[in-house]
Amino acid sequence: MNRFLKLAILMLVASCGGGGNYSAPRDLENACAIVAERPAYYRAMQRTESRWGIPVAVQMAAIHQESKFIGDARTPHQYALGVIPVGRQSSAYGYSQALDGTWEEYQQDTGNRRARRDNIRDATDFMGWYMNETTRRLGISKWDARGQYLAYHEGRSGYARGSYRSKGWLMSVANRVQSRAEMYHAQLSACR
Repeated sequence: MNRFLKLAILMLVASCGGGGNYSAPRDLENACAIVAERPAYYRAMQRTESRWGIPVAVQMAAIHQESKFIGDARTPHQYALGVIPVGRQSSAYGYSQALDGTWEEYQQDTGNRRARRDNIRDATDFMGWYMNETTRRLGISKWDARGQYLAYHEGRSGYARGSYRSKGWLMSVANRVQSRAEMYHAQLSACR
């Protein structure tokens, strides 16, 4: 096969895909619309609820807060002198905005070495794993979206130290996560 033909085939294959659909669902205020538009999301969250006991509505509210359901979400860049990019604020990535180190801990603990943060099944399983361990270590109910979110954001050690108490903005965010989980739960109960 000549070089030109090999190059043409390679370019054709490369243009056919590789990238996932990382855009957000159209209506993030309606759990039923999210489920209808992205049934794979719902199946992934149901699987996580079955495995780890974290309610679908709590998962949805946390994912909404972390990434707005955008699979390849990243934290913003930081800039030196206001114009020179010097990297991202953190290594958080994907639906769950998991940090590199915590993701690696999840992969090792679950044996899921191939897990990807931009895969909804893996991201929800990660959240379930993390929140289940939070319940085990800190006693936070799996239905307590506010408490689970605070421990998720601050880390379990930070939560145990009460680091969130001095962050009024974070308390407001956690309250919104709780309200959203309650809203999603009511919507999911009505649309089933």
